Amino acid sequence: MSDQAWPPVARPGVAAGALFSDDGGRVMVVRPTYKPELDIPGGLVEPAETPYEACVREVGEELGIRPPVGRLLVVDWAPYPGRGDMVLFVFDGGILDAGTLGRITFPDAELSAYEFRAVEELDGLLTERLARRIKAAAEARDSGRTLYLEHGLPLAVPRDGHR
Repeated sequence: MSDQAWPPVARPGVAAGALFSDDGGRVMVVRPTYKPELDIPGGLVEPAETPYEACVREVGEELGIRPPVGRLLVVDWAPYPGRGDMVLFVFDGGILDAGTLGRITFPDAELSAYEFRAVEELDGLLTERLARRIKAAAEARDSGRTLYLEHGLPLAVPRDGHR
């Protein structure tokens, strides 16, 4: 099939972030300087970069640390009206110990602060879709599974694979 014969396809933006926790099981949220909403560390995937590579790079750029980033927790298909479709990946950042937390800086000035919050506190603290995504990521981390989401919600697929 030639390049000209391809039918129209989705061309979503792609972003990746890390779910970090403290030793009490609370999750890290960060305060970006460029928007009012809280978020998790991460950002857009650049050309020729994998989502995992983007996650590791963004954590280093935003927090000034390079902790090991683990397995994929969730993938979320998230159309944004007016901005286009997005595919968002959340990886397990693990538990950050006191020594690692003490090394956090904000070298690229995209973030101004971080805090840890209980998963139960995320509703109302984050945008609704992000809160659902992070709660699903925490569930995936705790259960050892990887979840596929649409709009931050697990897709209910019957056992036969048809909706």
